[in-house]
Amino acid sequence: MGLREQFTDQLKTAMKAGDPARTSTLRMILAKLKDTDIAARPKGIAAVPDAEIVAMLRGMVKSRRESVTLYRQGNRPELAAKEEAEIAVIEAFLPQTLDAAATEAAVDAAIAATGATSVKDMGKVMAELRARHAASLDMARAGAAVKAKLGG
Repeated sequence: MGLREQFTDQLKTAMKAGDPARTSTLRMILAKLKDTDIAARPKGIAAVPDAEIVAMLRGMVKSRRESVTLYRQGNRPELAAKEEAEIAVIEAFLPQTLDAAATEAAVDAAIAATGATSVKDMGKVMAELRARHAASLDMARAGAAVKAKLGG
């Protein structure tokens, strides 16, 4: 079952269970997915693949984390809690990300595979990581690790 079907099934379940917070978050995900599909139409893509849906979900989580930080700074814990609840729902659809040790190993393998020697080669290493581990890798953490290993 693809992510689209999971969203729809989960939405039906949340509505039947009378869970307004989960229902609202799932509707937001489906609306964002529709926008993403519409944006892809000029490229001849009717429905974006699961890999792009995962990227869209990661973006949604990232923006909510930023909002949580701002709400905490603004002394609005109730709004921060709402955002955190949305993050929990969204993250349930994301594949498990590699832990620190596995990320480190993936970075080492990508550096070896590309023959990278300096920070100038960072783009090649990141492209290799994206090709091998796109769904399961936190690219921000991986980027920092690559930079540190290449002497940035």
